[in-house]
Amino acid sequence: MEPSLTVRSLRPFLWPAVLVFVATVAYAARVQHHMVDFAVYRQAAERALAAEPLYRGEDGHYQFKYLPAFAFAMAPFALLPDAAARAVWFALSVALLVVLVRWSIRALPGRRLSVRALGWLTILFLGKFYANELNLGQTNILLGVLLLGALLAVQAGRTALAGALVGAGIFVKPYAVILLPWLLVASNVSAVLVAGGILVAGLALPVAVYGLQGAFDELVAWFITVTGTSPPNLLVAENISIATMWAKWVGPGAPATGLAVATAGAAIGAAALVVRRRHASEEPAYLEFGLLMLLVPLLSPQGWDYVLLLATPAVILLFDRLGTLARPWRVVTVIALAGMGLTIFDVLGRALYSSLMRVSVVSVCALVLVASLARLRWQGSA
Repeated sequence: MEPSLTVRSLRPFLWPAVLVFVATVAYAARVQHHMVDFAVYRQAAERALAAEPLYRGEDGHYQFKYLPAFAFAMAPFALLPDAAARAVWFALSVALLVVLVRWSIRALPGRRLSVRALGWLTILFLGKFYANELNLGQTNILLGVLLLGALLAVQAGRTALAGALVGAGIFVKPYAVILLPWLLVASNVSAVLVAGGILVAGLALPVAVYGLQGAFDELVAWFITVTGTSPPNLLVAENISIATMWAKWVGPGAPATGLAVATAGAAIGAAALVVRRRHASEEPAYLEFGLLMLLVPLLSPQGWDYVLLLATPAVILLFDRLGTLARPWRVVTVIALAGMGLTIFDVLGRALYSSLMRVSVVSVCALVLVASLARLRWQGSA
């Protein structure tokens, strides 16, 4: 009996040990030499501490594109040697990735599949986005955890915490503003006021270093940088935004812009109808949250494919409720999940991968999943 008891007692440590081993090997062999986006954040933090301009055209493709307060939030990494800073950020990101998946499953109301099944399905279908995020040293995992915390706070009725987490998320990535209208419906006006308070405090933070005029100049420079760098990235293969989808189909210009605005409006309208029909579900917040997170990379002009890791709650919900959909919806949903998550260069090869990305297959599949989520709400399954 002793050997079996020993194995049983060690079982909870098995998968964490495997994860640590795989992450360590990946970091040593590849990741530490990349993490190009983390290098941008660390450089911005160094500049912020020295009261130097954050937004510089000479940085080329790797310009800092986040609000100034985020540069100050990254200050601890600027104080570490580069190698140590990279290792700490990677380890933190891996830990947060585990939290992202676990919290997404934990927050799911009325779960039907096992935690293990949902975990493995999520890793299989979103694994390429997780891997790319870690390789770049990006911040979307951090954003996802902050916003999932806000969802859990909404579910627990903790208004102030929900608002504070959404407000903090805006400084990690401005995408989080998409949750403010939802927060008003899913929680109350107090949550939105708290988020607004956090936003005001964060915008004011750089004044302590740059002065009032300097802080204002940095905000203007941020806006110019974000708007000025979007058009050149429009036709990049890995951009899966709605704007890119239409630009690839009809070419950049006014027709593509008009069609993109109409499509984005329809997607937002679908989300609004889903929220309006929240009475069809006893616990409606999860589906609404997952739908909005899925829309983030589609609505952003710089919607890189790895930002689809924010769709983790949506993908978990779709797998969990797949059996409630009619057969045609099930088939279409599975195809869309596969098209979105399994379009992988190393698997498909250059020619097929390039062809699929040229026709925006990932964008189309993501929009199909938006429709599938709406269908779940309409039939009262979530």
